[in-house]
Amino acid sequence: MREFEFVVHYGPGADSLMDVFHDHPGLTARTSECTTTTDAMWRVDHLRGPATAISAAEEIFIDHDRCNECLDDHACDTYREYHVLDREATSLTVYTYRREIQDCHSVPYIVTDHVGEGAIFEASRSGGEYRWKVLYPEDQPVGELYDAIETELREGLSLEVSHLTEAGRWDPISQAEADLSPDARGVLEAAADAGYYERPRETTVGKLSEELDVPRSTLQYRLRNAEDAVLSQFVEVSR
Repeated sequence: MREFEFVVHYGPGADSLMDVFHDHPGLTARTSECTTTTDAMWRVDHLRGPATAISAAEEIFIDHDRCNECLDDHACDTYREYHVLDREATSLTVYTYRREIQDCHSVPYIVTDHVGEGAIFEASRSGGEYRWKVLYPEDQPVGELYDAIETELREGLSLEVSHLTEAGRWDPISQAEADLSPDARGVLEAAADAGYYERPRETTVGKLSEELDVPRSTLQYRLRNAEDAVLSQFVEVSR
């Protein structure tokens, strides 16, 4: 398996949804699930940002008369179904189901059309960038896929290849766990169980040090390393 990561850049005015990201630098979107066949696509997207940005993005995102994915200029006349799964002032989670996606030249459809079913997608949006990460069969030619995506780009959009590598640790939880030493993971789990991360805190570093029979300085060092590993993966996923 191979990983193919690339970014579609949207200039101002090229897409009404991406314009909301341009106008609100604090707004981000992450696709946690995306499954595609040559006929249909279903996905879950999580948006985070200021309340005004969430409201503006929601109005455009769930508009059945427009396409959130089209790369080209032609009218995308496909069946679209949206379900708001969760809505807070500063967050929005939406489930999307679409049929007849062969009539909509989107990244998921182009990838599936070229490499076949079985590709896995991760995606995120911020500013003018729509970043895609694809896990796909190794024997598929990536050059043809890149050309196919680039050919469909309408005016105001451009494509940048980020990297092409062997498949590594895919999900952020596994990556964070791999970065934790056994000692760091142990103190992190003990701290969480003891209520160290509750608000207000239910324990202190001093109490944890006594309960675990670990010097205070050693405990602080292990906690800091564990928190850094988890935080780095959070930042990476949020980009």
